[in-house]
Amino acid sequence: MESTFRTPDTSSVVVGVDGSQPARVAALWAAKEAERRDRPLHIVYGADTDGRALYLSAETIERVRVNGRALLDDTAKAVSAEYPGLTVTTEFSRAGAVDSLHRAGGLHGTVVVGNRGLGGFDSLMLGSVGLDVAAAAMTPLIVVRGVDGTEETGTVLAAIRDEHDLLIARYAAKEAELHKASLRLLHVWNVLQSVGEVVSMLDGVDEIASGHAEALRAVTDVVRDEFPDLEVQADAEKSISVAGVLVEASRHADLLVMGGRRVPGPLGLAPNLGMATHSLLHHAHCPVVLIPRTGSDFGSRS
Repeated sequence: MESTFRTPDTSSVVVGVDGSQPARVAALWAAKEAERRDRPLHIVYGADTDGRALYLSAETIERVRVNGRALLDDTAKAVSAEYPGLTVTTEFSRAGAVDSLHRAGGLHGTVVVGNRGLGGFDSLMLGSVGLDVAAAAMTPLIVVRGVDGTEETGTVLAAIRDEHDLLIARYAAKEAELHKASLRLLHVWNVLQSVGEVVSMLDGVDEIASGHAEALRAVTDVVRDEFPDLEVQADAEKSISVAGVLVEASRHADLLVMGGRRVPGPLGLAPNLGMATHSLLHHAHCPVVLIPRTGSDFGSRS
């Protein structure tokens, strides 16, 4: 891999660019996030010239290299003009965007991407490369959405599935502190157990609701204890669409933190994002932070 600078510290914020306007917006948003965290920003362009070497002429590869470096320089200058005290590094990678961003993110770095890309040869378009980055992420991934011309709400939203989502709640609490915002923990339970089968709404609804409320309370109590100065609101809602409730709630948040649910791919292929995760990446009204899930989370509908 060809780099302008060395691979960044794994605690840094890494953002992918491809020349699209959403990627530029994501780079500026990532710069602000890096400044909040007092961390460097690393800007990556994954050209994928190695993967296409057999199909591209030497002249085309050189043109991609020149244009890619120019894009990196231009983005870095724009970021530095907006955040002059921020440490910014850039990387031109001959590998594809997915591998380049995961490698740059290392073991602990946060990777940031825009919600759309150019499409075609060197896209970072959510729905193709962007979704692949999300599906294979092993560190937090942020998809920047809904930040054009919107005012901050002063709220960080966390989607809490059960008591095992304490890691997600803690991450969201730290983000709320960085954003100088309040934290809303939202647990949504689906009244449909499966297609065509409805949970009894007459005999067992009180017991079911109580169980969901208790799972949320367990997480909330820990967060309030660990972050005593943070304003924390906890809500449990029932719906036939978990994603629908979260999308609507994201209208009133500056950031949505959720588990990156993954389900097995067909015929042993790489895992795919769960339905709710996929929906939020496409329809949320604010940036979405995915905290990776593995192992027993395969098979989850959300």
